[in-house]
Parts: sequence; C-alpha cells; structure tokens
Amino acid sequence: MSEIVIRVENLSKRYRIGERQPYRALRDVLGDALKAPARLISGNGHPSPAQGFLWALEDVNLEVRAGEVVGLIGRNGSGKTTLLKILSRITRPTKGRAEVHGRVGSLLEVGTGFHAELTGRENTFLNGAILGMSKRDITRKFDEIVAFAEIERFIDTPVKHYSSGMYVRLAFSVAAHLEPEILLVDEVLAVGDLAFQKKCLGKMNEVAQRGRTVVFVSHQMNQIRRLCERVVLLDAGRVQMSGPTAEVIAQYEAATLAGGSRGTERAGEIQPKARFLRWAIVEPRAEQPNFVTAPGPVRVKFTVEARERLRMGQIGIALFTSGSDLVWAWVSEKFEMEPGVHDLHVAFPYLPLRPGSYTWDPALWDDQTELDHWACVPPLVIATENYQHHDDKWNGILNLPCQFSVAKGQQRR
Repeated sequence: MSEIVIRVENLSKRYRIGERQPYRALRDVLGDALKAPARLISGNGHPSPAQGFLWALEDVNLEVRAGEVVGLIGRNGSGKTTLLKILSRITRPTKGRAEVHGRVGSLLEVGTGFHAELTGRENTFLNGAILGMSKRDITRKFDEIVAFAEIERFIDTPVKHYSSGMYVRLAFSVAAHLEPEILLVDEVLAVGDLAFQKKCLGKMNEVAQRGRTVVFVSHQMNQIRRLCERVVLLDAGRVQMSGPTAEVIAQYEAATLAGGSRGTERAGEIQPKARFLRWAIVEPRAEQPNFVTAPGPVRVKFTVEARERLRMGQIGIALFTSGSDLVWAWVSEKFEMEPGVHDLHVAFPYLPLRPGSYTWDPALWDDQTELDHWACVPPLVIATENYQHHDDKWNGILNLPCQFSVAKGQQRR
C-alpha cells in the first residue's frame, strides 16, 4: 500500500461574515514555507458563537495516498477551494487538523503565489526557492517552464502587466515543472483557452505517472473523468461521497439535474414562494447540457418550482466570466405562474463568447420582491473554435468570426 501523504481529520473552517482577514507579510509566508516537509496544520478548537458566521467546511475527513490523482467536485460554495487553501497553508482551520507530507505546489487562483512587481523570471526562481529547490535545479528547468507557458517574449516583464491567460500559463508551468511531490490545482484553468487546458491536463497526467500526487478541482466533468481515478464530492462543507470517478460523477450529475446541487434544505428554514431547480442548454444539444460546442442559435432552460401562485413574476439573468466580470444582463416582462414546476426558456441568436467558463446568475421576483437568486451550477462552458488573435493578451470577451480579403484598388488619375 502507498503511504498516506494527506490526512484530514475532523476538519472545520468557519468564516465570520464581513470580517477582514489579518494581513500576512511576505516574510511570514516565506517563514512558513521553510518548515519541515511533514507539516501539521491544526485549529484552536475554540469557536465563538455561531451567529454571524459561515461554516465553509464541517467535520471533513479525507486521506490521499502517494501517487493518487483525486478530484474534488461540488457546487459553488461547497468548500473545495477552502480545503485546498488549508492544505496549501494559505489559511488555518477552525477545528481539526490537516497533515501534509511532501513538497506542495499549488495553483489556486490568479494572483496566488506571485509577486506583482517581480518579473516572470524572478517569480519562477522565488517559487522554486519556496519549494526548497536549489538555484541550479531551477535553472535546469527554467527553459522548459518558459517554453510550456509560451511567454518567452515577456519573461522579463513584471507579471502585473500580464493578461490573466499569460499569468495562468506561467503559474501552472511553474507549479507543474518544479517537481512538487503534491500538486494542488483549482478551477483556475478555466481562465486559459481550451488548447492550453488540454496541455495542462496532459502535464498533470504526466506528473501523476511519475508517482506524484495530484488533487484537482474542476466543474468540468470531462476533465475530471480524463484525469482522476478517485473523486470526492463536497456539498455544504461536508463530504457527501468518495469513491471511483464514474460512480461519484454519476451521483453528482443526477443530483444536479434533479436540483439537488443547490444543497439540502434544513428543517425550520422558510421556503420561498418559488425557487430555481436547475438549468440546461436545450439547443444545440451537446454531450453535456452545460456546453456550447457550435456557433449559432442557443436556447437556455431555467427550471423553477413555484409553491404559490406568482401574479407579477419576473426573471432577471446576468452572465459573468470566471473572473466575475459582467458580460450581459437582462430582465423579463412580468408574467403569471401557477404552483408547480415550470421551464423558463431564454433564446439567443448566438453567444459569440471566447472559449472558457461562465456563470449564469438568475434571480426571480414576484411584485418586486426577490424570491430566489442562484449562481448556477454547473458553469456555462463555451467550447467553440477560437476566432481571435493567436496572442492571448489581445483576446477579448467577444469571439467573432470574420472574413478577410485583399482587393486591388483603382488608381486615381
């Protein structure tokens, strides 16, 4: 049996709503990083009263063995990123402990691990030093890191001038090439284009085949199926299921389509007059109901359950990028709705968006009173051909095909 490199016991993390997190200087982070390879991260076990607090994780128990590739899945807010931040020592648990044995490379969100004022070259050497590598070892890997990230021209530019795509390419390349024993990767890969996502998945597979441990968070089930041999499903901060990839994903997708991805209703909660259950793309049909794989008309279905009659109902919908930038927003005319389950259809002539991950954010009202507001899971994934500039820094939100021609003009006399 392989040795256990990650052991999580009765782990809980609570955040105070609206509380500012204490500032930690760079010297504090570096000091923590230079500790022994076997690390114990524990909480004080003395929580304050629960009022005004949010439990991001509750009594999580988990073991990961050396060489395993484990996927973490679950709806937005289920605690996946919080767990990775605790394993990366970015934050501490409120209760319980997480024991990590080995050198950790992590890619959690754009901005994590790099200093904005330093160049790509300087950040590469800084990250290698934090991982405990010698300058000689980093130099040996340096050309390979830069080539993989495809940013040779900008390696001596401060990373604050990088586009999000350039930033992610370099951050992932550093995390994957500097030989971490444990690689933690969050949904940040959604920022990159589809070609680079495939490249990253190939690299993570290569890292795993070398006996390294990978913990991977993604809302894209095809990526999880391709990479992971075991999956852990989190919901409302708790482990709901852990087991073979196909079984856990099937359970999650069934719950999502049935509306279960919105979490378990707790006894005593006041239920709204109406709420969203699920969403899906009904035209064009794809292998997964959240994917758009071809340009052209798109029709989206939002399924709503009404407990009481809506006399002056309205739906408002916003669409955000993975970086929380607003792309589009709209509100319907008023409508009536009888009690029961209803499908609300929204049709677009096309969605000319750059390939990547997006989030629908619908809200439902009756007579100007908000009934429900949902950041939809899973995300909308645009997987069409990229018609934009080959250099990522010139890519915008719109992904419009165009026709180019050269015509000989008439010479003026």
